[in-house]
Amino acid sequence: MRAVGHPPRMHALSRPLIVGVTGIVGHALAERLTLRGGHVLGLSRRSSSTVREVEGLHADLTDAEALRSTIAGTRPTSIFLTAWARQDTEEENIRVNGGMVRDVLAAAGAEGTVQHVALMTGLKHYLGPFEAYGQGDMPETPFVETEPRLDHPNFYYAQEDELFAAAAEHKFSWSVHRAHTVVGYAVGNAMNIASTLAAYAALCRETGRPFTFPGSQQQWDGLTDMTDAGQAAEQMIWATGSPSAHDQALNVVNGDVFRWRWMWPRLAELLGVEAEGFDGTVRPLEEQTQGMEDVWARIAEREHLVESDLDRVASFWHTDGDLGRDIECVTDMTRSRLAGFTGYVRTLDAFASVFDRLAADRIVPHVRT
Repeated sequence: MRAVGHPPRMHALSRPLIVGVTGIVGHALAERLTLRGGHVLGLSRRSSSTVREVEGLHADLTDAEALRSTIAGTRPTSIFLTAWARQDTEEENIRVNGGMVRDVLAAAGAEGTVQHVALMTGLKHYLGPFEAYGQGDMPETPFVETEPRLDHPNFYYAQEDELFAAAAEHKFSWSVHRAHTVVGYAVGNAMNIASTLAAYAALCRETGRPFTFPGSQQQWDGLTDMTDAGQAAEQMIWATGSPSAHDQALNVVNGDVFRWRWMWPRLAELLGVEAEGFDGTVRPLEEQTQGMEDVWARIAEREHLVESDLDRVASFWHTDGDLGRDIECVTDMTRSRLAGFTGYVRTLDAFASVFDRLAADRIVPHVRT
């Protein structure tokens, strides 16, 4: 996509910009990209990446002028878009999150150095937005990238459209990465099932309650898959440097499938609690943990944890949404495999690794055996 007659440009990964660098996938990208030796830029609203080699940039992602000012002169060669801001309605999600992509790419595109943009979205591309989740005609599983868009308005579609428009204007290649529920390391993230379950287990240990599966019978008995944050990061990095992945939408999951009735007792064992499975009723975590903020604060003080605010560690609403679905979610990875991406992660190992890291960093208490 280079203009004829221009001198050769730097490698696309020599100066990457991660938008949402403190998020669950943004953090995984930061860890991997810094190991490659490039000059990594990390954009977030306020806090900086804990990966020391990342150059921190700060701006409100919904403020176009602030983005232009912050990005001016940074000359990124690639962009990894991993941020989103949850709104009360899908109309607002579209306005805010579509606008975020538009304004980031307008600011970065003006630098004239961007060669590739990788956008992280998710399976709501196939399942529909929160307001119409799983309603109407759904594609059959496994989900494949060639499925047409659903009739419902969806902020993922708005983000894609802004990406396509910017790519045409600024002449860069693009990739869209559709992840399932992400397992990874991040604090204060709105979609973090690993820290949510680790915090829930700590509350169960403290109060003598069983580790009760909160979801539906479909999720308990049916097949499903997930996405390790490192797997998503590796695919985005691979796609940036691989012409076979350019201008493609790509599903990204770990590669294994499981049933929660198999996974739940194994997570309970890792977390030092007694598992209780599906009993015929949905028992949401938001209801199970209602009013337990003071319990968490007590645990945090006693165990010298770094975060005493339960809402900064656990996102019960989002995990309830994942585990309460009455629809099967299995994702096809054929397009990526044929293009050359061979990453594979066992989901149980992904959980175990994150649990260990959260405890080591005093975000959740250690499990005492």
